[in-house]
Amino acid sequence: MKLKELIQAIETVSSAGASDAVEITGVQSDSRAVKPGNLFVAVRGTAVDGHNYIGSAWEKGAAAIVCEEIPDGSLQHVPYIVVKDSAKALGHLVSEWFGRPSEKLTLVGVTGTNGKTTVATLLYELFRALGYKVGLLSTVCNYIDSRAIPTEHTTPDAITMHSLLAQMVEAGCTHAFMEVSSHAIDQERISGLDFNGGIFTNLTRDHLDYHKTVENYLKAKKKFFDGLPASAFALTNADDKSGWVMLQNTAARKLSYSLQTLADFKGKILESHFEGMDLVINGKEVFVRFVGRFNAYNLLAVYGAAISLGEEPDKVLLKMSNLVPVAGRFETIPSPLGYRAIVDYAHTPDALTNVLNGIHGLLNGRGKIITVVGAGGNRDKGKRPLMAKEAVKLSDQVILTSDNPRFEEPDAIIRDMMEGVGEKDKEKVLCITDRTQAIRTAAALAKEGDVILVAGKGHEDYQEIKGVKHPFDDREKLRTIFSTQH
Repeated sequence: MKLKELIQAIETVSSAGASDAVEITGVQSDSRAVKPGNLFVAVRGTAVDGHNYIGSAWEKGAAAIVCEEIPDGSLQHVPYIVVKDSAKALGHLVSEWFGRPSEKLTLVGVTGTNGKTTVATLLYELFRALGYKVGLLSTVCNYIDSRAIPTEHTTPDAITMHSLLAQMVEAGCTHAFMEVSSHAIDQERISGLDFNGGIFTNLTRDHLDYHKTVENYLKAKKKFFDGLPASAFALTNADDKSGWVMLQNTAARKLSYSLQTLADFKGKILESHFEGMDLVINGKEVFVRFVGRFNAYNLLAVYGAAISLGEEPDKVLLKMSNLVPVAGRFETIPSPLGYRAIVDYAHTPDALTNVLNGIHGLLNGRGKIITVVGAGGNRDKGKRPLMAKEAVKLSDQVILTSDNPRFEEPDAIIRDMMEGVGEKDKEKVLCITDRTQAIRTAAALAKEGDVILVAGKGHEDYQEIKGVKHPFDDREKLRTIFSTQH
Protein backbone atom coordinates (compact mmCIF):
# COMPACT_ATOMS: atom_id res chain seq x y z
CA MET A 1 0.00 0.00 0.00
CA LYS A 2 1.24 3.49 -0.87
CA LEU A 3 1.99 5.85 2.02
CA LYS A 4 -0.37 8.40 0.48
CA GLU A 5 -3.29 5.95 0.63
CA LEU A 6 -2.50 4.87 4.17
CA ILE A 7 -2.23 8.32 5.77
CA GLN A 8 -5.60 9.37 4.37
CA ALA A 9 -6.97 7.58 7.42
CA ILE A 10 -5.46 10.12 9.84
CA GLU A 11 -5.34 13.86 10.47
CA THR A 12 -1.79 15.09 9.98
CA VAL A 13 -0.26 18.22 11.45
CA SER A 14 2.67 18.37 9.05
CA SER A 15 5.14 16.20 7.17
CA ALA A 16 8.83 16.37 6.32
CA GLY A 17 10.72 14.43 3.69
CA ALA A 18 8.00 11.81 3.23
CA SER A 19 7.20 10.82 -0.35
CA ASP A 20 3.57 9.88 -1.04
CA ALA A 21 4.77 7.25 -3.51
CA VAL A 22 6.66 5.25 -0.87
CA GLU A 23 5.42 1.65 -0.70
CA ILE A 24 4.54 0.56 2.84
CA THR A 25 4.95 -3.10 3.79
CA GLY A 26 3.30 -2.99 7.23
CA VAL A 27 2.60 -0.87 10.31
CA GLN A 28 4.51 -1.25 13.59
CA SER A 29 4.66 0.53 16.95
CA ASP A 30 7.39 -1.70 18.40
CA SER A 31 10.80 -0.82 16.93
CA ARG A 32 12.03 -4.37 17.62
CA ALA A 33 9.43 -5.77 15.21
CA VAL A 34 10.12 -3.31 12.36
CA LYS A 35 10.81 -4.85 8.94
CA PRO A 36 12.09 -3.03 5.81
CA GLY A 37 9.41 -0.81 4.34
CA ASN A 38 7.32 -0.64 7.52
CA LEU A 39 5.62 2.52 8.74
CA PHE A 40 6.79 3.04 12.34
CA VAL A 41 4.36 4.81 14.67
CA ALA A 42 6.08 6.35 17.70
CA VAL A 43 3.58 6.05 20.56
CA ARG A 44 4.04 7.59 23.99
CA GLY A 45 3.20 4.71 26.34
CA THR A 46 2.86 4.62 30.12
CA ALA A 47 6.31 3.06 30.55
CA VAL A 48 8.08 3.61 27.19
CA ASP A 49 8.09 6.50 24.72
CA GLY A 50 8.30 5.26 21.13
CA HIS A 51 9.91 8.55 20.11
CA ASN A 52 13.09 7.32 21.79
CA TYR A 53 13.24 4.41 19.34
CA ILE A 54 12.79 6.24 16.05
CA GLY A 55 16.49 5.80 15.29
CA SER A 56 16.30 2.07 15.91
CA ALA A 57 13.24 1.75 13.67
CA TRP A 58 14.97 3.71 10.91
CA GLU A 59 18.07 1.51 11.13
CA LYS A 60 15.88 -1.56 10.73
CA GLY A 61 14.48 -0.22 7.46
CA ALA A 62 11.38 1.80 8.35
CA ALA A 63 10.16 3.67 5.27
CA ALA A 64 8.56 6.54 7.22
CA ILE A 65 7.80 7.62 10.78
CA VAL A 66 4.54 8.81 12.31
CA CYS A 67 5.19 10.82 15.46
CA GLU A 68 4.02 13.74 17.56
CA GLU A 69 7.36 15.54 17.51
CA ILE A 70 10.32 15.39 15.12
CA PRO A 71 13.48 14.66 17.13
CA ASP A 72 16.43 17.02 17.09
CA GLY A 73 19.80 16.16 15.60
CA SER A 74 20.94 13.59 13.10
CA LEU A 75 17.51 12.00 12.57
CA GLN A 76 15.98 15.08 10.98
CA HIS A 77 16.56 13.71 7.46
CA VAL A 78 14.16 10.81 8.13
CA PRO A 79 10.69 10.97 6.42
CA TYR A 80 8.15 12.11 9.04
CA ILE A 81 4.39 12.50 9.31
CA VAL A 82 3.52 14.55 12.39
CA VAL A 83 0.20 13.97 14.17
CA LYS A 84 -1.41 15.35 17.31
CA ASP A 85 -1.89 11.94 18.97
CA SER A 86 0.14 9.04 17.63
CA ALA A 87 -1.68 6.42 19.76
CA LYS A 88 -4.96 7.48 18.20
CA ALA A 89 -3.40 7.61 14.75
CA LEU A 90 -2.05 4.07 15.16
CA GLY A 91 -5.54 2.58 15.43
CA HIS A 92 -6.75 4.33 12.27
CA LEU A 93 -3.61 3.44 10.33
CA VAL A 94 -3.80 -0.22 11.31
CA SER A 95 -7.51 -0.32 10.52
CA GLU A 96 -6.77 1.07 7.05
CA TRP A 97 -3.89 -1.37 6.56
CA PHE A 98 -6.14 -4.37 7.32
CA GLY A 99 -8.99 -3.08 5.15
CA ARG A 100 -11.17 -1.58 7.91
CA PRO A 101 -12.31 -4.97 9.25
CA SER A 102 -14.51 -3.58 12.04
CA GLU A 103 -16.74 -1.94 9.41
CA LYS A 104 -17.39 -5.38 7.91
CA LEU A 105 -18.51 -6.85 11.25
CA THR A 106 -21.32 -6.15 13.67
CA LEU A 107 -19.00 -5.19 16.54
CA VAL A 108 -20.19 -4.79 20.15
CA GLY A 109 -17.96 -3.70 23.05
CA VAL A 110 -18.57 -4.49 26.73
CA THR A 111 -17.08 -2.32 29.47
CA GLY A 112 -17.43 -2.07 33.25
CA THR A 113 -15.61 -3.30 36.34
CA ASN A 114 -17.21 -6.72 36.66
CA GLY A 115 -19.04 -8.95 34.18
CA LYS A 116 -17.20 -7.97 30.97
CA THR A 117 -15.88 -11.45 30.29
CA THR A 118 -19.18 -13.17 31.06
CA VAL A 119 -21.29 -10.81 28.94
CA ALA A 120 -18.93 -10.81 25.94
CA THR A 121 -18.44 -14.59 26.05
CA LEU A 122 -22.15 -15.35 26.43
CA LEU A 123 -22.95 -13.07 23.49
CA TYR A 124 -20.37 -15.00 21.46
CA GLU A 125 -21.93 -18.32 22.50
CA LEU A 126 -25.48 -17.06 21.99
CA PHE A 127 -24.93 -15.75 18.48
CA ARG A 128 -23.11 -18.94 17.47
CA ALA A 129 -26.15 -20.86 18.76
CA LEU A 130 -28.33 -18.56 16.65
CA GLY A 131 -26.42 -19.71 13.58
CA TYR A 132 -23.88 -16.94 13.03
CA LYS A 133 -20.13 -17.12 12.60
CA VAL A 134 -18.76 -15.04 15.46
CA GLY A 135 -15.50 -13.66 16.84
CA LEU A 136 -14.58 -12.94 20.48
CA LEU A 137 -11.88 -10.80 22.11
CA SER A 138 -11.78 -11.51 25.85
CA THR A 139 -9.69 -11.94 28.98
CA VAL A 140 -9.97 -15.73 28.90
CA CYS A 141 -9.40 -16.43 25.19
CA ASN A 142 -9.83 -14.91 21.73
CA TYR A 143 -11.89 -16.81 19.17
CA ILE A 144 -12.19 -16.62 15.41
CA ASP A 145 -15.41 -18.60 15.04
CA SER A 146 -14.39 -21.92 16.67
CA ARG A 147 -10.61 -21.35 16.49
CA ALA A 148 -9.11 -20.41 19.87
CA ILE A 149 -6.21 -17.95 20.09
CA PRO A 150 -4.55 -17.39 23.51
CA THR A 151 -4.84 -13.91 24.96
CA GLU A 152 -2.40 -11.72 26.93
CA HIS A 153 -4.59 -8.72 27.82
CA THR A 154 -8.29 -7.97 28.31
CA THR A 155 -8.13 -5.76 25.22
CA PRO A 156 -5.24 -6.46 22.80
CA ASP A 157 -2.93 -3.79 21.38
CA ALA A 158 -4.26 -2.02 18.28
CA ILE A 159 -2.18 -3.99 15.77
CA THR A 160 -3.13 -7.38 17.23
CA MET A 161 -6.78 -6.35 17.55
CA HIS A 162 -7.26 -5.20 13.96
CA SER A 163 -5.33 -8.25 12.75
CA LEU A 164 -7.70 -10.54 14.65
CA LEU A 165 -10.73 -8.68 13.34
CA ALA A 166 -9.38 -9.01 9.80
CA GLN A 167 -8.99 -12.76 10.36
CA MET A 168 -12.60 -12.89 11.57
CA VAL A 169 -13.76 -11.22 8.37
CA GLU A 170 -11.67 -13.62 6.29
CA ALA A 171 -13.18 -16.58 8.19
CA GLY A 172 -16.69 -15.38 7.31
CA CYS A 173 -17.66 -14.00 10.72
CA THR A 174 -20.55 -11.54 10.72
CA HIS A 175 -20.43 -10.56 14.42
CA ALA A 176 -17.71 -9.87 16.98
CA PHE A 177 -17.95 -9.20 20.70
CA MET A 178 -15.13 -7.76 22.76
CA GLU A 179 -14.22 -6.68 26.27
CA VAL A 180 -13.19 -3.04 26.38
CA SER A 181 -10.92 -2.27 29.33
CA SER A 182 -10.45 1.18 30.85
CA HIS A 183 -6.73 0.95 30.02
CA ALA A 184 -7.53 0.31 26.35
CA ILE A 185 -9.90 3.27 26.22
CA ASP A 186 -7.46 5.61 27.95
CA GLN A 187 -4.54 4.49 25.77
CA GLU A 188 -6.56 4.85 22.52
CA ARG A 189 -6.18 1.13 21.79
CA ILE A 190 -9.76 1.03 20.46
CA SER A 191 -9.10 3.92 18.08
CA GLY A 192 -10.18 3.12 14.53
CA LEU A 193 -12.86 0.62 15.56
CA ASP A 194 -16.40 0.98 14.22
CA PHE A 195 -18.75 -0.16 16.99
CA ASN A 196 -22.39 -1.12 16.44
CA GLY A 197 -23.09 -1.21 20.15
CA GLY A 198 -21.69 -0.68 23.64
CA ILE A 199 -22.70 -2.29 26.95
CA PHE A 200 -22.01 -0.98 30.46
CA THR A 201 -22.11 -3.53 33.29
CA ASN A 202 -21.19 -1.64 36.48
CA LEU A 203 -18.49 0.49 38.04
CA THR A 204 -16.74 -0.09 41.35
CA ARG A 205 -13.24 0.51 42.64
CA ASP A 206 -10.53 -1.06 40.45
CA HIS A 207 -7.30 -0.17 38.61
CA LEU A 208 -6.60 2.87 40.80
CA ASP A 209 -2.90 2.02 40.53
CA TYR A 210 -3.30 3.27 36.94
CA HIS A 211 -6.20 5.75 36.98
CA LYS A 212 -5.36 7.21 40.47
CA THR A 213 -8.98 8.23 41.20
CA VAL A 214 -12.42 6.65 40.74
CA GLU A 215 -13.43 9.78 38.80
CA ASN A 216 -10.65 9.20 36.24
CA TYR A 217 -11.67 5.54 36.02
CA LEU A 218 -15.28 6.56 35.37
CA LYS A 219 -14.24 9.10 32.74
CA ALA A 220 -12.25 6.44 30.89
CA LYS A 221 -15.31 4.18 30.73
CA LYS A 222 -17.57 7.07 29.70
CA LYS A 223 -15.20 8.02 26.88
CA PHE A 224 -16.10 4.75 25.16
CA PHE A 225 -19.79 5.69 25.06
CA ASP A 226 -19.03 9.29 24.11
CA GLY A 227 -17.36 7.93 20.96
CA LEU A 228 -20.20 5.67 19.82
CA PRO A 229 -21.90 6.77 16.57
CA ALA A 230 -25.62 7.56 16.27
CA SER A 231 -26.11 4.31 14.35
CA ALA A 232 -25.02 2.24 17.40
CA PHE A 233 -26.86 1.31 20.58
CA ALA A 234 -25.66 2.13 24.12
CA LEU A 235 -27.02 -0.30 26.70
CA THR A 236 -26.56 0.53 30.39
CA ASN A 237 -27.25 -0.98 33.79
CA ALA A 238 -29.94 1.32 35.18
CA ASP A 239 -29.39 -0.02 38.71
CA ASP A 240 -25.74 1.04 38.86
CA LYS A 241 -25.15 4.56 40.18
CA SER A 242 -22.88 5.30 37.20
CA GLY A 243 -25.19 3.72 34.65
CA TRP A 244 -26.85 6.85 33.30
CA VAL A 245 -23.66 8.87 33.59
CA MET A 246 -22.21 6.68 30.84
CA LEU A 247 -24.92 7.73 28.41
CA GLN A 248 -25.00 11.47 29.16
CA ASN A 249 -23.11 12.53 26.04
CA THR A 250 -23.48 9.60 23.68
CA ALA A 251 -24.99 9.98 20.23
CA ALA A 252 -25.99 6.31 20.26
CA ARG A 253 -29.50 4.96 20.89
CA LYS A 254 -29.90 4.84 24.69
CA LEU A 255 -31.21 1.62 26.23
CA SER A 256 -31.26 0.18 29.75
CA TYR A 257 -31.65 -3.04 31.72
CA SER A 258 -32.66 -3.46 35.36
CA LEU A 259 -33.78 -5.77 38.15
CA GLN A 260 -35.11 -2.90 40.29
CA THR A 261 -36.70 -0.20 38.16
CA LEU A 262 -38.39 0.51 34.84
CA ALA A 263 -36.10 -0.26 31.92
CA ASP A 264 -36.15 -1.39 28.32
CA PHE A 265 -35.12 -4.85 29.51
CA LYS A 266 -36.60 -5.64 32.92
CA GLY A 267 -35.75 -8.80 34.85
CA LYS A 268 -36.82 -10.55 38.05
CA ILE A 269 -35.41 -13.59 39.84
CA LEU A 270 -38.21 -16.02 40.70
CA GLU A 271 -36.21 -18.86 42.20
CA SER A 272 -32.52 -19.68 42.59
CA HIS A 273 -30.55 -22.85 43.43
CA PHE A 274 -27.08 -24.27 42.72
CA GLU A 275 -28.17 -25.68 39.35
CA GLY A 276 -29.51 -22.38 38.07
CA MET A 277 -32.33 -19.87 38.43
CA ASP A 278 -35.74 -19.02 37.04
CA LEU A 279 -35.85 -15.53 35.56
CA VAL A 280 -38.61 -13.39 34.15
CA ILE A 281 -37.33 -11.10 31.39
CA ASN A 282 -39.76 -8.60 29.90
CA GLY A 283 -42.68 -10.75 31.10
CA LYS A 284 -41.37 -14.09 29.81
CA GLU A 285 -40.04 -16.85 32.06
CA VAL A 286 -36.76 -18.65 31.35
CA PHE A 287 -34.60 -21.11 33.30
CA VAL A 288 -30.85 -20.41 33.06
CA ARG A 289 -27.86 -22.41 34.31
CA PHE A 290 -26.46 -19.46 36.23
CA VAL A 291 -26.84 -18.36 39.84
CA GLY A 292 -26.54 -15.08 41.68
CA ARG A 293 -28.01 -11.64 41.24
CA PHE A 294 -24.85 -10.48 39.45
CA ASN A 295 -25.41 -13.14 36.79
CA ALA A 296 -29.02 -12.03 36.39
CA TYR A 297 -27.63 -8.63 35.41
CA ASN A 298 -25.14 -10.23 33.02
CA LEU A 299 -27.92 -12.19 31.32
CA LEU A 300 -30.13 -9.11 31.05
CA ALA A 301 -27.26 -7.34 29.28
CA VAL A 302 -26.87 -10.29 26.90
CA TYR A 303 -30.60 -10.40 26.18
CA GLY A 304 -30.79 -6.62 25.71
CA ALA A 305 -27.87 -6.59 23.29
CA ALA A 306 -29.30 -9.46 21.23
CA ILE A 307 -32.68 -7.75 20.91
CA SER A 308 -30.96 -4.43 20.11
CA LEU A 309 -29.21 -6.22 17.23
CA GLY A 310 -32.56 -7.33 15.83
CA GLU A 311 -32.89 -10.90 17.14
CA GLU A 312 -36.30 -12.42 18.01
CA PRO A 313 -37.04 -12.45 21.79
CA ASP A 314 -38.44 -16.00 21.96
CA LYS A 315 -35.54 -17.45 19.99
CA VAL A 316 -33.02 -15.57 22.17
CA LEU A 317 -34.60 -16.84 25.40
CA LEU A 318 -34.62 -20.42 24.08
CA LYS A 319 -30.90 -20.28 23.27
CA MET A 320 -30.10 -18.51 26.56
CA SER A 321 -31.56 -21.46 28.49
CA ASN A 322 -28.79 -23.65 27.04
CA LEU A 323 -25.86 -21.32 27.82
CA VAL A 324 -23.36 -22.39 30.49
CA PRO A 325 -21.15 -20.30 32.81
CA VAL A 326 -17.79 -19.00 31.60
CA ALA A 327 -14.67 -20.82 32.84
CA GLY A 328 -13.66 -19.64 36.31
CA ARG A 329 -16.82 -17.60 36.81
CA PHE A 330 -18.87 -19.12 39.66
CA GLU A 331 -17.58 -22.49 38.50
CA THR A 332 -18.85 -25.22 40.84
CA ILE A 333 -16.79 -28.32 41.71
CA PRO A 334 -18.53 -30.89 43.95
CA SER A 335 -16.71 -32.79 46.68
CA PRO A 336 -17.56 -36.46 47.29
CA LEU A 337 -17.96 -35.51 50.95
CA GLY A 338 -21.12 -33.50 50.23
CA TYR A 339 -19.87 -29.93 50.07
CA ARG A 340 -19.11 -27.71 47.08
CA ALA A 341 -16.21 -25.55 45.99
CA ILE A 342 -16.81 -22.50 43.82
CA VAL A 343 -13.97 -20.95 41.83
CA ASP A 344 -14.50 -17.35 40.80
CA TYR A 345 -12.39 -14.58 39.26
CA ALA A 346 -13.69 -12.05 41.83
CA HIS A 347 -10.70 -9.79 42.44
CA THR A 348 -12.39 -6.55 43.51
CA PRO A 349 -14.31 -5.85 46.76
CA ASP A 350 -17.61 -5.49 44.89
CA ALA A 351 -17.15 -8.68 42.86
CA LEU A 352 -16.31 -10.61 46.04
CA THR A 353 -19.42 -9.21 47.74
CA ASN A 354 -21.59 -10.18 44.77
CA VAL A 355 -20.32 -13.76 44.72
CA LEU A 356 -20.61 -14.22 48.49
CA ASN A 357 -24.13 -12.78 48.52
CA GLY A 358 -24.98 -15.16 45.69
CA ILE A 359 -23.75 -18.11 47.76
CA HIS A 360 -25.72 -16.92 50.82
CA GLY A 361 -28.86 -16.78 48.70
CA LEU A 362 -28.37 -20.40 47.69
CA LEU A 363 -27.40 -21.75 51.12
CA ASN A 364 -30.16 -19.87 52.93
CA GLY A 365 -28.40 -20.48 56.25
CA ARG A 366 -28.04 -24.23 55.72
CA GLY A 367 -24.24 -24.37 55.48
CA LYS A 368 -21.07 -22.43 56.19
CA ILE A 369 -18.94 -20.44 53.76
CA ILE A 370 -15.15 -20.80 53.80
CA THR A 371 -13.45 -18.19 51.62
CA VAL A 372 -9.92 -18.49 50.27
CA VAL A 373 -8.79 -15.16 48.85
CA GLY A 374 -5.71 -13.03 48.18
CA ALA A 375 -4.89 -9.87 46.25
CA GLY A 376 -2.63 -9.22 43.28
CA GLY A 377 0.77 -7.59 43.70
CA ASN A 378 1.80 -4.34 41.97
CA ARG A 379 -1.84 -3.28 41.71
CA ASP A 380 -4.16 -0.97 43.64
CA LYS A 381 -3.14 -1.48 47.29
CA GLY A 382 -6.19 0.38 48.59
CA LYS A 383 -8.56 -2.44 47.70
CA ARG A 384 -6.66 -5.06 49.74
CA PRO A 385 -8.14 -4.26 53.19
CA LEU A 386 -11.54 -3.72 51.55
CA MET A 387 -11.47 -7.22 50.06
CA ALA A 388 -10.56 -8.78 53.39
CA LYS A 389 -13.28 -6.76 55.12
CA GLU A 390 -15.94 -8.00 52.69
CA ALA A 391 -14.70 -11.59 52.91
CA VAL A 392 -14.83 -11.56 56.72
CA LYS A 393 -18.25 -9.91 56.81
CA LEU A 394 -19.85 -12.49 54.52
CA SER A 395 -17.94 -15.69 55.40
CA ASP A 396 -17.82 -18.04 58.38
CA GLN A 397 -14.10 -18.68 57.88
CA VAL A 398 -11.55 -16.75 55.79
CA ILE A 399 -8.15 -17.94 54.64
CA LEU A 400 -5.97 -15.11 53.31
CA THR A 401 -3.39 -16.37 50.86
CA SER A 402 -1.18 -15.48 47.90
CA ASP A 403 -2.77 -14.53 44.57
CA ASN A 404 -0.41 -13.27 41.84
CA PRO A 405 2.18 -11.48 44.02
CA ARG A 406 4.15 -10.40 40.94
CA PHE A 407 7.13 -8.42 42.28
CA GLU A 408 5.79 -7.94 45.82
CA GLU A 409 6.24 -10.20 48.83
CA PRO A 410 3.07 -12.31 49.40
CA ASP A 411 3.27 -11.88 53.18
CA ALA A 412 3.32 -8.08 52.79
CA ILE A 413 0.16 -8.23 50.66
CA ILE A 414 -1.56 -10.39 53.27
CA ARG A 415 -0.57 -7.88 55.99
CA ASP A 416 -2.19 -5.13 53.91
CA MET A 417 -5.36 -7.22 53.68
CA MET A 418 -5.38 -7.85 57.45
CA GLU A 419 -5.71 -4.10 58.02
CA GLY A 420 -9.33 -4.48 56.92
CA VAL A 421 -10.08 -7.09 59.58
CA GLY A 422 -11.51 -5.83 62.88
CA GLU A 423 -10.19 -7.12 66.20
CA LYS A 424 -13.27 -9.25 66.94
CA ASP A 425 -13.11 -10.91 63.51
CA LYS A 426 -9.44 -11.93 63.61
CA GLU A 427 -10.29 -15.24 65.25
CA LYS A 428 -12.02 -16.46 62.08
CA VAL A 429 -9.11 -15.52 59.77
CA LEU A 430 -6.17 -17.77 58.90
CA CYS A 431 -3.16 -16.49 56.98
CA ILE A 432 -1.62 -19.24 54.85
CA THR A 433 0.73 -17.82 52.23
CA ASP A 434 1.07 -21.01 50.17
CA ARG A 435 -2.06 -21.08 47.99
CA THR A 436 -2.08 -24.86 47.61
CA GLN A 437 -1.93 -25.31 51.36
CA ALA A 438 -4.64 -22.67 51.83
CA ILE A 439 -6.99 -24.60 49.52
CA ARG A 440 -6.11 -27.89 51.27
CA THR A 441 -6.89 -26.32 54.65
CA ALA A 442 -10.27 -25.07 53.41
CA ALA A 443 -11.07 -28.59 52.18
CA ALA A 444 -10.10 -30.04 55.55
CA LEU A 445 -12.38 -27.58 57.38
CA ALA A 446 -15.42 -28.05 55.13
CA LYS A 447 -18.35 -30.26 56.19
CA GLU A 448 -21.33 -31.60 54.28
CA GLY A 449 -23.52 -28.74 53.01
CA ASP A 450 -20.74 -26.12 53.23
CA VAL A 451 -19.31 -24.06 50.37
CA ILE A 452 -15.66 -23.21 49.76
CA LEU A 453 -15.15 -20.07 47.68
CA VAL A 454 -11.71 -19.85 46.06
CA ALA A 455 -11.62 -16.30 44.73
CA GLY A 456 -9.37 -14.05 42.69
CA LYS A 457 -7.85 -16.16 39.92
CA GLY A 458 -10.78 -17.91 38.26
CA HIS A 459 -9.76 -19.18 34.81
CA GLU A 460 -6.05 -18.44 35.28
CA ASP A 461 -3.76 -21.44 35.02
CA TYR A 462 -0.68 -19.76 36.46
CA GLN A 463 0.64 -17.87 39.47
CA GLU A 464 2.88 -14.91 38.63
CA ILE A 465 5.88 -14.61 40.99
CA LYS A 466 8.91 -12.35 40.38
CA GLY A 467 8.16 -12.07 36.65
CA VAL A 468 7.71 -15.82 36.14
CA LYS A 469 4.36 -17.52 35.50
CA HIS A 470 4.29 -20.82 37.39
CA PRO A 471 1.61 -23.42 36.52
CA PHE A 472 -1.27 -23.06 39.00
CA ASP A 473 -4.98 -23.70 38.48
CA ASP A 474 -7.39 -23.40 41.43
CA ARG A 475 -9.81 -25.80 39.74
CA GLU A 476 -7.17 -28.48 39.19
CA LYS A 477 -5.95 -28.13 42.78
CA LEU A 478 -9.48 -28.72 44.05
CA ARG A 479 -10.10 -31.69 41.75
CA THR A 480 -6.84 -33.27 42.88
CA ILE A 481 -7.76 -32.82 46.55
CA PHE A 482 -11.29 -34.15 45.99
CA SER A 483 -9.99 -37.21 44.09
CA THR A 484 -8.40 -38.47 47.32
CA GLN A 485 -11.56 -38.05 49.41
CA HIS A 486 -13.80 -40.99 50.24
